[in-house]
Amino acid sequence: MSSSNETWLGTLMIVGSAAAYSLAGYFTRLIELDVWTILFWRGLFGGLLVGLFAVLSEARGAVASVRAMGVPGLWVMGLSTFATVCFVGALRLAPVADVITIQAAAPLLTAFFGLILGGEREGWTTWAASVAALAGVTIVLNPSGAPTHGAGHILAVAMTLSYAAMMVIIRRNRHASMLPAAYLSALLCVLVAWPLGEPAAVTSTDLILLALFGTVQFGLGLLLLTLGARLVSSMRAALIGILENPLAPLWVWLAFGERPTAAAWLGGGIITAAVLADAAVTMRRCRQVGTTVAWRSSAPPPRVRWRLSEVRRVMPTAEDIDSPGRQ
Repeated sequence: MSSSNETWLGTLMIVGSAAAYSLAGYFTRLIELDVWTILFWRGLFGGLLVGLFAVLSEARGAVASVRAMGVPGLWVMGLSTFATVCFVGALRLAPVADVITIQAAAPLLTAFFGLILGGEREGWTTWAASVAALAGVTIVLNPSGAPTHGAGHILAVAMTLSYAAMMVIIRRNRHASMLPAAYLSALLCVLVAWPLGEPAAVTSTDLILLALFGTVQFGLGLLLLTLGARLVSSMRAALIGILENPLAPLWVWLAFGERPTAAAWLGGGIITAAVLADAAVTMRRCRQVGTTVAWRSSAPPPRVRWRLSEVRRVMPTAEDIDSPGRQ
């Protein structure tokens, strides 16, 4: 397959992943069961689908991949489970638009945690975007107003913080595949939710909806993201993934008439603009570095001798290319 065809295929997969992930609010509103029962069946169906894919794709290396993730994988699994519980709970207790808006600040919180936990240095544009994102989240939370959805907002913030910490761990352990941690996290949700919910008290209609929630929203979304991210740059994958932010409140608006509040529109607009601006600056700098490398690699003018070290000094490292948001 040519490079252009791979890029288009990867782009379509990331778009499909964002569309699938954006259905979380829709299914949470549609299924009238308690949160723990939803978590049980969503985790079971989604975990089995992703686990089956991992076993078929890695064949005999499936067990080895679980061992290879090590202690960092256990942290990812635990944080992912906690974030999932908080996410579904937040969708039940707060407007979908508010939850998705708070979640949109995760990439910039990842940069902050990267500095605190791993000493990763970011450019001034990322920190400016982080401040803007914090302002956007503050507008959504509205601390001076009545705590109408306070519990849901707290769960959304906890979910976002957990997700950001998880992303830092994944970035610092790129040598190991964290796909096993994804389906093990889903199955861990099953164990956590089992004694707290009523998994056996679901109707056949509910079971069909729960199967769609687990396989389409979680399982298919994760698989398309995993496969598509291999065919496009991490920057493009991150930008396309932002499509989830406007789509999630759109579905519940069309299906249930749940209109986003003015604070959600304003705060969400600020956060999305901050993420896009930071990504655009990063992409432009990467292109400038690439242009410099190409120019210095061309034939030098007469009487000029170029040293290989000069070319190496301006070449981006693998970490610069693979990490979204790095300057």
